[in-house]
Amino acid sequence: MQIHSLTQHLLRMKTHTHSGGQQIYMEQENDWDRDLLLDPAWEKQQRKTFTAWCNSHLRKAGTQIDNIEEDFRDGLKLMLLLEVISGERLPKPERGKMRVHKINNVNKALDFIASKGVKLVSIGAEEIVDGNAKMTLGMIWTIILRFQSSFTERTKSTCFFSHTVFLFLHSWKDGLAFNALIHRHRPELIDYDKLRKDDPVTNLNNAFEVAERYLDIPKMLDAEDIVGTLRPDEKAIMTYVSCFYHAFSGAQKAETAANRICKVLAVNQENEHLMEDYEKLASDLLEWIRRTIPWLENRAPEKTMTEMQQKLEDFGDYRRVHKPPKVQEKCQLEINFNTLQTKLRLSNRPAFIFFALSLLDHLAEKFRQKAAIHESWTDGKEAMLTQKDYETASLSEIKALLKKHEAFESDLAAHQDRVEQIAAIAQELNELDYYDSPSVNARCQKICEQWDALGSLTQSRRESLERTEKQLESIDELYLEYAKRAAPFNNWMEGAMEALQDMFIVHNIEEIQGLITAHDQFKSTLPEANKEREAIQAIQAEVQKIAQYNGIKLVGNNPYTTITPQSIDKKWEKVQQLVPQRDQALQEELARQQSNDHLRRQFANQANMIGPWIQNKMEEIGRISIEMNGTLEDQLTHLRQYEQSIIEYKPNIDQLEGDHQLIQEALIFDNKYTAYTMEHLRVGWEQLLTTIARTINEIENQILTRDAKGISQEQLHEYRTSFNHFDKKRTGIMDSDDFRALLISTGNSLGDAEFGRIMGIVDPNNSGAVTFQAFIDFMSRETTDTDTADQVIASFKILAGDKNYITAEELRRELPPDQAEYCIARMAPYTGPDAVPCALDYMSFSTALYGESDL
Repeated sequence: MQIHSLTQHLLRMKTHTHSGGQQIYMEQENDWDRDLLLDPAWEKQQRKTFTAWCNSHLRKAGTQIDNIEEDFRDGLKLMLLLEVISGERLPKPERGKMRVHKINNVNKALDFIASKGVKLVSIGAEEIVDGNAKMTLGMIWTIILRFQSSFTERTKSTCFFSHTVFLFLHSWKDGLAFNALIHRHRPELIDYDKLRKDDPVTNLNNAFEVAERYLDIPKMLDAEDIVGTLRPDEKAIMTYVSCFYHAFSGAQKAETAANRICKVLAVNQENEHLMEDYEKLASDLLEWIRRTIPWLENRAPEKTMTEMQQKLEDFGDYRRVHKPPKVQEKCQLEINFNTLQTKLRLSNRPAFIFFALSLLDHLAEKFRQKAAIHESWTDGKEAMLTQKDYETASLSEIKALLKKHEAFESDLAAHQDRVEQIAAIAQELNELDYYDSPSVNARCQKICEQWDALGSLTQSRRESLERTEKQLESIDELYLEYAKRAAPFNNWMEGAMEALQDMFIVHNIEEIQGLITAHDQFKSTLPEANKEREAIQAIQAEVQKIAQYNGIKLVGNNPYTTITPQSIDKKWEKVQQLVPQRDQALQEELARQQSNDHLRRQFANQANMIGPWIQNKMEEIGRISIEMNGTLEDQLTHLRQYEQSIIEYKPNIDQLEGDHQLIQEALIFDNKYTAYTMEHLRVGWEQLLTTIARTINEIENQILTRDAKGISQEQLHEYRTSFNHFDKKRTGIMDSDDFRALLISTGNSLGDAEFGRIMGIVDPNNSGAVTFQAFIDFMSRETTDTDTADQVIASFKILAGDKNYITAEELRRELPPDQAEYCIARMAPYTGPDAVPCALDYMSFSTALYGESDL
């Protein structure tokens, strides 16, 4: 149920019907029932209710009314009431006491009401000024209807026909409706079950007191008036009930706002936790790298073999034990970083940037600069605050000391931001594990303790000086005004000088353009700052003018500040000098970032062409290796020509390497214009060269196999066609299931044992894959006449004249010279019983040729 639903339900009784069925609706805001107002009881209720309603708004402006027709006669509080409830400014009222001034003020208020589309019937300014109670109450009712927001609009526009107006008003008399309204939205405030319908006064007072105490709704009605009146005033009841609507709607808006804030904070807390985890892991890994690099770079030779052996073992431990977990940490660090960036992007947060060591050192230097400036400012302040000069001072001197102390307090407050900045930077350095955090913390602690001491001493001195009774004269007031305006202006100039000289580090055009925009905005504030400087200097000029006019001899400088007009002008000139210098530095950085962006685009344009080119070539080589166009010699020739065309593309790779070198020299670490990196393209290029060389080698091996086995070109084409048909993935490599299907298609009936034997031949490494070359070797072995060790032994036996050995002379006689010498060099001496001198063992030689024994 919406907030206003219960209220609307109770108000539905506000309409009634005549016996003839004709509907009577609520009266409009411009109709004022003056006859009913003549009822003294009603007029009393309306006076009390409308007065309380007006005061509930006027108290926001620090005022109130006591008599509704008297206090609005001059129009001043009436105009103020309209400004509070509308949130708009009315014309400036007239402060005169004459009747014409009052009428003019009331007319301004009535004109404002009319400008909001409200008709004021028979209500004139003269009647309000004359204190006409009926007209004043009618005007207030019109204001309530117009400015009490959506509740009264709903009340006016909702028409139901179940009860009479009398029943609507009578429903509130026993007090249960008021208590039910509160209990519906704040059940902890009302124990509704303990209320009794026969005790309306207690019920009404309970509801009024709870509403005033816990809901900030002023008491606008008296329980006795409602109970003792047959028909309570309708407008008084409606005005009071509307306050409940606004109270409960505001609470629901606050709850919705709180829920939204909690949701945002929960996301932010989770992101901060991820950032802390990332920074901790990254810092630990960087520290390990910092400690390990010097050890790895140590090339000093050891003096003994034992020490050298120990060093080798240490390095082995590093590779086996220490390095693997750090590699895993680096991988986890990348995962955490990507997860964090995704969460930040999804929650519309800026990207996370981890501080590099250079930024950390810059942050530490910034801390030291701010701390030095603050320590310079606080130097001597404690001594000044603890001196007892006021005890022996004259009355005029005490007045001067008090003013000087006030100026110092203003200066102290102006430095509060600097102290908070110092503490914030120290906290950030601690969170980033800055190596010199102990000294930073000690210095920050000292500054904070000194700042607290300054605050206590300042308060103590003020209490002492405030015991005096006199104040400074006009020239002292001018000094104080100068000091109060000079201190923040001086701090602004110091901050501006610091910001203008602050080092900036950017990584892309967008970041430097953001700095330039911020700098332009700063420059736009300089004219107003110059006006403030001139105003401050005018104060000092006024002091000199008063002193000369009155013959006053000024001794010393302004007692409330050490900031002189000369120092202000000097710092202002410094700011004026630094602005163009900052302009130049920003423009130079913009030019550098534009140059970097050009390098990025130049590399990206070339990389975006080379990357797809390499991929296309890889795909074409794969297609050529699978397809069989022409003879093997034709394919080999075509592939070598293709290899040459790839090698001729090398200058493009070299050019890209040159562009990459320029990017590295410019310290560019990202490129949003391409997804290709130089390392990726190098690997792709090397794979391309390797693939074309391997493919050429495969064709050469096929030619050797064809020639050695006597396979015809038609058979080779048939083998390739069959292999390609069953190579479903078109990779040139077939798995065991596809290979089984291929063997079955050739007419082989295979059992598991036979297929296992064949797989042992074509896949000796048990990789689960069969290449085309392995398939050709198997098919040639199965279909062609293959020499064996036994056949070679039989051939040698024929040459040896059927002897079990053979001599060198017989080999030289029967075989070509080079092959005869090859056999003589490798044959072992024959040791059988029928051996003769220089007999050679051709049997062991033959078995060794086929791997059945050792040569």
